[in-house]
Amino acid sequence: MASRRNAQIDVIVVGAGPNGLAAAVTAARAGLRVRVYERAGWPGGGAATRELTLPGFHHDVGAAIHPLAFASHFFREFGLRDRVRFVTPDVSFAQPLVPGHSAIAYRDVERTADRLGRDGATYARLLRPLVDRTGGIAALTGGSLLRIPRDLVAAGVLAARALEQGSRGWGLRFRDAAAPALLTGASAHTLLPQPSIAAAGAGLVLTAYAHAEGWPVPIGGSGAIIAAMVADLEAHGGEIVSDHEVADLAAVPRARAILLDVTPRAFVRLAGPLMPARYRQAMERFRYGAGVAKVDFALGEPVPWADADLRRAGTVHLGGTRAEMVAAEREVLRGGHPERPYVLVAQPSAFDPTRAPAGRHTLWSYTHVPAGSPVDRREAVINQIERFAPGFRDTILAVSSRTAVGMEHVNPNHIGGDISSGAPTLGQLFARPVVRTDPWRTPIPGVYLASASTAPGPGVHGLAGWHAAQSALRNEFGIRTSPDLSPTAATR
Repeated sequence: MASRRNAQIDVIVVGAGPNGLAAAVTAARAGLRVRVYERAGWPGGGAATRELTLPGFHHDVGAAIHPLAFASHFFREFGLRDRVRFVTPDVSFAQPLVPGHSAIAYRDVERTADRLGRDGATYARLLRPLVDRTGGIAALTGGSLLRIPRDLVAAGVLAARALEQGSRGWGLRFRDAAAPALLTGASAHTLLPQPSIAAAGAGLVLTAYAHAEGWPVPIGGSGAIIAAMVADLEAHGGEIVSDHEVADLAAVPRARAILLDVTPRAFVRLAGPLMPARYRQAMERFRYGAGVAKVDFALGEPVPWADADLRRAGTVHLGGTRAEMVAAEREVLRGGHPERPYVLVAQPSAFDPTRAPAGRHTLWSYTHVPAGSPVDRREAVINQIERFAPGFRDTILAVSSRTAVGMEHVNPNHIGGDISSGAPTLGQLFARPVVRTDPWRTPIPGVYLASASTAPGPGVHGLAGWHAAQSALRNEFGIRTSPDLSPTAATR
């Protein structure tokens, strides 16, 4: 495959999710001829926005709120804030413990601490050093963890706090229930056991971003981010071929580099005999995590939260106390479907009126389920929302519910409903998908992995694709300077 050359195409990208598009944009900005193949009829993958319930109600197919949009080095280089309008809620996320009483994570750590009573000062001491070093943390967590950190202080602070909050001693510094619940609600995004070091680390990073620049909401939906990337790609000569599933690498047109926004499991299938046996074994050892069932709502009015402060939150974590969430998540990992599950809720139309007709609203939610679950969780989700928002059921106009099996059907990278495209365990953060300082380059000449299954892992940040493209530029084209991605850079 090293001899693949074609006058028409330099780089082929398989998959038009955020990582695939980041790879394509980077290659096109380097002056290369780029073609993207996408299985679906539209680009975006887990960051698309579609009408899932009723006409005029625009729902995010995957991610709805974007904690990494302002932290991602790729998006900063791309100038995302200059291309897409965002609104950043004053309340990044909230955690109702009982109806009418909630812990609130404001964009200001001190304001958050003030509401946490006697645990406030303790919470601020835990989070403030991370909030002050979000730049260093973003650099640390934005690539391969096998590289030496640029900010050793940020790395040390994060490691120490993750070790504490990922251990059985995670509650020793707290006296009340609110602060622990707030932290666990964020760390539960990972679908990992609670407590665990990897879950704690991810939760602390997300919480630090919540208090630094907030968790922004893109106006028009996550699809607005995708539209900006597609527009840039096309402006620089790239093209997207939709409704085109690649089933075999040997059938891909000749190109000097192929970048795959796919999982290791799909890579094994695509590569066939081209893949060396030892590398194949590593790909087959890669493990996938629990799944999610997703439920989207078209509403006739805002959610009637018992605690009015929840109306100002972009994200609401439903699950009650830390103990309740731990019990629910453990039941999922044992193969069960808890009666009172952890439910992650986003209410973008509270901040973006383009999501629904005037006076109406969209509501986004998912809950964790065992991998490959065929169980429809709409009633469990509705009941959990109703627990903290009595009368919620009466506001529902229409529902779109997708099981974990359905999640994989829509996006094959979400194996068994695993939206992380591989369990983000501590081991698989260092070996994602293999232990290498350049995990994006594969032993097949000219072929690179550019998905969330590679470093730095899950999230809408484009970093896996960006790193993969930079590796391909160096190794296949001798281009060692990262291309200018800014909106002001001239098109060719």
